[in-house]
Amino acid sequence: MPRLFVAAGIFHPEPGGPATYLYEVLPALLARGWNIHVVTYGDPDPAASPTPYPVTRIPRRALPLRRLDYARAARRELRQADVVYAHTIDLPLWGGAAPRVLKVVGDQAWERCVRRGWLPPGTDIDAFQTGHYGWPSAWQQASRRRQVAAMQGIIVPSQYLRQMVIGWGIAPEKVQVIYNALPPAPPDLPDAATARRQMGWPDAPTLLTAARLTPWKGVDAIISALPALPEVRLVVAGTGEDLPRLRALAAPLGERVQFVGRLPRERLLLAMRAADYFVLYSGYEGLSHVLLESLQAGTPIIVSARGGNLEVVRPEENGLSVPHPQPAALAAALQQAFQPGTRARLAAGTAAGLERFTFEHMVQQTDAALRSYL
Repeated sequence: MPRLFVAAGIFHPEPGGPATYLYEVLPALLARGWNIHVVTYGDPDPAASPTPYPVTRIPRRALPLRRLDYARAARRELRQADVVYAHTIDLPLWGGAAPRVLKVVGDQAWERCVRRGWLPPGTDIDAFQTGHYGWPSAWQQASRRRQVAAMQGIIVPSQYLRQMVIGWGIAPEKVQVIYNALPPAPPDLPDAATARRQMGWPDAPTLLTAARLTPWKGVDAIISALPALPEVRLVVAGTGEDLPRLRALAAPLGERVQFVGRLPRERLLLAMRAADYFVLYSGYEGLSHVLLESLQAGTPIIVSARGGNLEVVRPEENGLSVPHPQPAALAAALQQAFQPGTRARLAAGTAAGLERFTFEHMVQQTDAALRSYL
């Protein structure tokens, strides 16, 4: 039984796409014969569901100490691993000879530079790929390029990200696209009216967005568009450092904007079922799980015409695609979405194209990719 060492920065029940992906895919890989061991940052959570494989959680104490703790735990796994499956760069994976496969879901150099204020607010991720923004950004770009190039294989969830990674100087044959996917939605989801009652929502036109609340997710743009739609409510699911600013921006709209925090998947699916549209107006996406979940729930999507969003949305078939960043275009698209008959027409097309994102296909491709390095 081959031993797979999964090196992660976050893991269930923490929020975020990588944590959700691993929690869903690892049991399926276990069933295919992998002996799985996980090391991740995070405090033990007594309320977390037990996993059928060992998970070592490294508490996030002071940076040098937690890196040393992680390195010690990882070193034991690296000595025994047949394949290493890493889910972020900058992990202290020191030692071991097993081949390493990295899943890239974004540009960590860009994200880090934005968070630390080394980039001007709103710096476009695509412009960052070839732009020059001073030595801290250049150092981050070089570090990212060096670490990714050292991997034996790269998995990305979209064609958009494949082209980005190749742009870092990585050989195209090392970069494989495996689309994200999720297990099917529960078959007993109620109809929209019942779901709305179960959520405790009023019977009013409703938009839903769910994201880690960071500036590039564009939740502020959705809030700013609401004055053009006086009857429409917005429900914001998620937490993050941008929450206080978003609350202040939404305050003049009163109860028309509701912040509900992070929802468990079952509750989020119910909210998606209850909403008229799911909106994701982000400046960057690799390939978002929440868009697939919304379409699974039968709710059309309204997305920014950026990144991997364009590989999910089928404009005028399962949703609407909006230029970004163009606040006036977003307001116009939301007004169009609530024209008579539009929602019913788009909801009827939500299953179109979902066959590209089946969970079994993703597991089969991931299993084959990892085994190719044994």
